Amino acid sequence: MLSRRAASAAAAARALAPRAPFLPLATRLYATEAAAPAAQPSQTPPAAVSKPTPAASKWAKAKTAAKPAGSASTSSAPTEADVTYEPRTIAYRAEAEGSRPPVDVTGIPVVDWANSFHGISSRPVTEEQFKALMAPLAIKDIEVKPDGVIYLPEIKYRRRLNEAFGPMGWGMIPKGDAVVGNSIVTREYALIVDGRFVSQAQGENAYFSPDQLPSSVEGCKSNALMRCCKDLGIGSELWDPHFVRWFKKTHMEQAWVEHATTKKRKTFWFKKGEVQVSYPYSLAK
Repeated sequence: MLSRRAASAAAAARALAPRAPFLPLATRLYATEAAAPAAQPSQTPPAAVSKPTPAASKWAKAKTAAKPAGSASTSSAPTEADVTYEPRTIAYRAEAEGSRPPVDVTGIPVVDWANSFHGISSRPVTEEQFKALMAPLAIKDIEVKPDGVIYLPEIKYRRRLNEAFGPMGWGMIPKGDAVVGNSIVTREYALIVDGRFVSQAQGENAYFSPDQLPSSVEGCKSNALMRCCKDLGIGSELWDPHFVRWFKKTHMEQAWVEHATTKKRKTFWFKKGEVQVSYPYSLAK
């Protein structure tokens, strides 16, 4: 009797207890598998906890990295390193011997340089010569004309040639006589290096009286030298529009000047911090 009463009491208690809603088998399996990863973060090491967040952290880095790029695009001027040409070449890897001109009894080449182009492009310069010729110009060596044109004094070209080839390792040969005009003198010269023709150019210089003619003819030689040196890459920045614009923006300034006689005013260009005016001009007040 007691056992029956106890069994009936237990059955009644189970009937009164709240029952969980019935779920299909597939739903129960899916819920079990989905719930399993939820408990993993508390059981896995810290390295595993950070796995779900790489996408967000990468995106955050990309956004912060994009800010400097935007500011760089709006920066006013590039740096000197951005516009300075860095020379590179592979010419020195194959230093093939070029043809040598015939020599006299003293060993000096016999070539009619006034009409000959002997040795042109027969072999490249050496690696050391290349680096000496193509080295970037020092900002302090660049000069400015009043009209804003930048240039390298001709003595700097001579020094660069001496550094690469040594004195008497190069020379300027006239290709014709000087041509004298009303106010200008021209003469063509050729640059010869190591017994080989490099290039030729027409030199020019202005003159205003007969007594200036000798200096003007000498000026033709210097002018032709600067033009011939372009083929060797010396001072190539001076013909690079990117460098010219950068130099003008960062290393040049304008100033008003006044003519002492006519009192006319105009603007001259100078290197920054080097505004110096000579007669007949003076700084306008």
